[in-house]
Amino acid sequence: MTRVAIIAAMPGELKPFLDANAKEGWTHEKRGNIHLWRLTWAGGHEWVAACAGAGVDAATRAFAEVEKDGAIDEAISIGWVGALTQQFTVGGAYEVSGVIDARTGERFPTSGVPAENPSANKPLLVTSPIVADEPEKRRLAAAYGAGLVDMEAAGVARLAEMRGIPFYCVKAVSDGVSDKLPDFNRFISDQGQFLLARFILFALIRPWHWPALIRMGENSKKAARGLRDRLLENLDETGATRKRNGYPNLKH
Repeated sequence: MTRVAIIAAMPGELKPFLDANAKEGWTHEKRGNIHLWRLTWAGGHEWVAACAGAGVDAATRAFAEVEKDGAIDEAISIGWVGALTQQFTVGGAYEVSGVIDARTGERFPTSGVPAENPSANKPLLVTSPIVADEPEKRRLAAAYGAGLVDMEAAGVARLAEMRGIPFYCVKAVSDGVSDKLPDFNRFISDQGQFLLARFILFALIRPWHWPALIRMGENSKKAARGLRDRLLENLDETGATRKRNGYPNLKH
């Protein structure tokens, strides 16, 4: 039996993947601010998808909640990211070669992918403690040579390394490097929850933000579908992770 933890920040990142396997019978549970979905296959393999909000601390809580019900054999960090260069297209889904924690400088390679050789198909990702705007995106690209930025993956990677289990990371681009968006940081709570009602009130009286927000909404839906397709490529019909070269690994 293999127990695979799929850690995201927001339910919207997981929705197309969950819908694609709805007939298999996901069970859903909410513990505080943490959503958990479980799917057990006939071979005893189990997928557990979890989200607790934005940020490393929220990802850590989601991982810990999955562990309460049993040991994790493999961890996959998924979700929306910002592009740090024009090389990475909005809506595109990418297998990440390694994760860098911007707070500590720690580097975490993903299983089976050499982090020292990032490419257009397997970029480096940097985890930032804030939602990065255009100047911050360009700074992170220059400082780390990364192509993507998120807020959670380093937390999942660190826990996987501590437990000696395979770590994978698949991310999809919701916003480009030059996109002009509101400052989302002011709408994320200390617990990593997006304060939707407050944001809606903010946006309603600022129509100049509407076109960019509409584009981002459509791009996020496309990106979530890309995440679904990547996951379904790499988690086989028995519920196990596809294997190559004798060990679990995401396909290229």
